[in-house]
Amino acid sequence: MAMTMAEKILANASGKSSAEAGEIVMANIDVAMTHDLTGPLSVESFEKLGIDQVWDPEKIVIVFDHQVPADSLDAVNNHMIMRKFVEDQKINNFYDVREGVCHQVLPEKGHVVPGEVIVGTDSHTCTHGALGAFSTGIGSTDMAMVFATGNYGLKFQKQLSLI
Repeated sequence: MAMTMAEKILANASGKSSAEAGEIVMANIDVAMTHDLTGPLSVESFEKLGIDQVWDPEKIVIVFDHQVPADSLDAVNNHMIMRKFVEDQKINNFYDVREGVCHQVLPEKGHVVPGEVIVGTDSHTCTHGALGAFSTGIGSTDMAMVFATGNYGLKFQKQLSLI
């Protein structure tokens, strides 16, 4: 049976010739996005792993868009945590306040490319699928592992057909 677009992208990202429903693949991540609201937990979890450097600072994108302007001391603290992480990890793809919403910033700045695998700590990350990428939201602690390894395990589900 022919593979779907998602199956083709994830097979390629996992170094396999094919992938199908029910299978678990370990995909190499092309873009890992987090923002000022969910990012601090990702950073905290990453630091608990005891790893000094992220797998590839050029593939991590951080956008400030959820707590802009900072409306509380917690929001200010989140911005401080993320700015320190950006500096310590030498992350160049940092979009500070007034750049826009993360899901709009990624394609506008060239971070969404057809055929790539994109994960983000936001439930709307899947919108990048409209641009030909495989894109999905993940949890903040899962993102810590992506920061560390550049990989993410995914299990295909069978598609449901509606009549």
